[in-house]
Amino acid sequence: MVEMLKDNNFDRVKLFDADDLTLQALEGSDIQVMVGIPNKMLLDLAGSSKAAVDWVASNISSHMKRKHGVDIRLVAVGDDPFTGADVNTVFPAMQNVQAALEDAGLSNKIKVTVVLGTDVYESVTGKPSDGAFRDDLRGPMVEITRFLAANSAPVILKMQPFIRVYNNPLLPLEYIFFKDSAVPLVDGAVTYHNYFDASHDTLVAALRNSGFPDVPIVVGEVGWPTDGDANATPQNAQQFNQALLKHIGSDQGTPLRPGPVDTYLFSIIDEDQRSVDSGHFERHWGIFYYDGMPKYNLSMRDSSVGLTPAKGVNYLQKRWCILNPADSLAEKKVGESVGYACGLADCTSLGYKTSCGHLDAKGNISYAYNSYYQTNNQDVQACDFNGLANTTDVDPSYGTCKFNIGIGLSSGNSGDGRTIAIVLTALFATLITLCL
Repeated sequence: MVEMLKDNNFDRVKLFDADDLTLQALEGSDIQVMVGIPNKMLLDLAGSSKAAVDWVASNISSHMKRKHGVDIRLVAVGDDPFTGADVNTVFPAMQNVQAALEDAGLSNKIKVTVVLGTDVYESVTGKPSDGAFRDDLRGPMVEITRFLAANSAPVILKMQPFIRVYNNPLLPLEYIFFKDSAVPLVDGAVTYHNYFDASHDTLVAALRNSGFPDVPIVVGEVGWPTDGDANATPQNAQQFNQALLKHIGSDQGTPLRPGPVDTYLFSIIDEDQRSVDSGHFERHWGIFYYDGMPKYNLSMRDSSVGLTPAKGVNYLQKRWCILNPADSLAEKKVGESVGYACGLADCTSLGYKTSCGHLDAKGNISYAYNSYYQTNNQDVQACDFNGLANTTDVDPSYGTCKFNIGIGLSSGNSGDGRTIAIVLTALFATLITLCL
């Protein structure tokens, strides 16, 4: 993963937690890192300064003070925490982590911040200039933004245009996809031609209207999934992400914040164990497939430069698990076995208007069996299902539906494949310096 990041000239990453093996892999890489603290940890960190000291010692100091340490620049205390944590824990947790970094002598290099979703602010008129923090969050947000301003730290914005389309299918895609044909949003003397600028500037106005006009904003998450929903396709993802890259590369910024916009693309690879509570698309945000192969052409600097795939990927044998052709679909145990397989593996590519939505019933069953079989490293016992399945060396992939082959760990490889996000601004312009 680290070599793939370097091959693609990505020099900043955002991690969603301080996974030890991931941080070890980043040591000496010269890649700048934003480390996240999961929402479930905020209660302990808010209530105990010792817990914050211990967390910093275990997850930050231990990786930075080695000869070839990790270049950690930001610690994000919570990821959209107001939807999954006690409102009153966020700011105290940030304060305790800041104090712990000061005690460790690292506060001059690392900034403490928080990842905010677009639901923490709103505009009652729909115009960005009228942006304000939600009434129920105004108090905590004023505390947080005052803290960020005092420490010259940015706020991290989690922007999810796909979710808006998912929740409102009638939303014009032209406005989301930066199309010249989009109906613009007129806000006084300013005209907005895309969702990205309008959403960003609504937060700019919310900060300004709260008395903190100069707090930097980093877009810490934005992207488009490729499967699991009718609008989640490689074509739409390529269209959105390429337009996003072009827009960021222009260095124009947004109407209320001209200049380069630090933006992290979500995400590098798919996550086959990510929660699907919000929808099956949640496991398909990657610009690379699970094996580090690019999903689509994405030009990073100009039309001649695309994505570089991962090197040295160690696949399991070219063997798949499928339903025995002679077995009857009427048997109750077939349905039970599919439910079992999909409950322990990933079947999110099956369904209406997904990449495998065109399969027949037997194809669906075979896909589920194979997903379970590959998840279990092609263990012979994982392709039995009470005698309903058998292995084959003939690839059953069909059309857009790919029957995956598992990846084996080569010597020296480890980790759990957690997804990270990549920063884009450095590909086009001088970065805004966040750590003075």
